[in-house]
Amino acid sequence: MVSGASGAWNGRLGAVSLTFDDGRASQLEKVVPILAEHELQGTFYVNPRGRTEEEWRARLAPWREVPAAGHEVGNHSQSHVCSHAFREKRGSAAQPSLEAWTLADVEADVLEAERRLGEVVPLQSGKQRTFCYPCYHEHVGEGATRQSYVPVIAKHFLAARGIGERDNKAATCDLHYLWSWNVELMGGAELVGLAERASQDAWVILTFHDVGRDSRLSNTEDAFKELCGFLARHRERIWTAPVNEVAASVIEWRKRRG
Repeated sequence: MVSGASGAWNGRLGAVSLTFDDGRASQLEKVVPILAEHELQGTFYVNPRGRTEEEWRARLAPWREVPAAGHEVGNHSQSHVCSHAFREKRGSAAQPSLEAWTLADVEADVLEAERRLGEVVPLQSGKQRTFCYPCYHEHVGEGATRQSYVPVIAKHFLAARGIGERDNKAATCDLHYLWSWNVELMGGAELVGLAERASQDAWVILTFHDVGRDSRLSNTEDAFKELCGFLARHRERIWTAPVNEVAASVIEWRKRRG
């Protein structure tokens, strides 16, 4: 029997969103065809980087037709600036860090990314785009000057994905810092186990980078296919949908509950 927040999950027990960061080649070469084979849709967070208009348009061009298959192409910022804690040295003009940025810097960067995405990969009618925090970081400054830039993102996007400790609950999740699991290197059984958690009245968001590539941020093609096969077989119990679709459903469910 479906109960709990089933109205937020399109009548199912829960929801799963498959998300993919950085607009990597393996996502176009491997992931999109595998999702099509299983009649599933995901969210691809792309950086429209480029020193010239020709460069960023060329970077976005392969993603132009992806939304037609029901996928979301989301905003992952223009510059993908992260904390300098990842590096041995503090940020510079050539390689900025969030510690040296302001809220205005973040806003200008993500809005420029949105402008570029809108020109090359426009939203389908009735859809809104979601955001993904580069490196999962949501701050500018450090110490006494540190500030969250979640409020900046909340001004411009339906929802945003970060990283967290568990799944998301419809009544309590922060739609502008949704929790996700970083699942690189996980095998098929581990991926299926996380996806099954959605059946407990929850929204499970999984974060991938590469699939079927020899990289430290990759899952094997077999592992990803095992997950997709599971989700396809259990689509009557678990709703697999892009982040923007599930977020919109949660918002409507909350409105109905008052």
